[in-house]
Amino acid sequence: MFDNSEHMMLLDILENLEDERLGVELLKELNDSSLALGKKITNLDESLDNDVWKKECDELKAKLDDVIKKIKDLVQ
Repeated sequence: MFDNSEHMMLLDILENLEDERLGVELLKELNDSSLALGKKITNLDESLDNDVWKKECDELKAKLDDVIKKIKDLVQ
């Protein structure tokens, strides 16, 4: 996940993009990735093997990290 200050920085980058369509697409990716990871982390399905749960969390975290990197790379 990411903290509130990083979230605000990412939103600021997206809001100031000249390409509004790209900003909206990346915001959707950011929200979707964050939501998916949050749901997986709070998953209460006890039938799910812990190793499988951990692997799925790691994959979702990697996707979120990719979106965050994509956004940050816009200002470098």
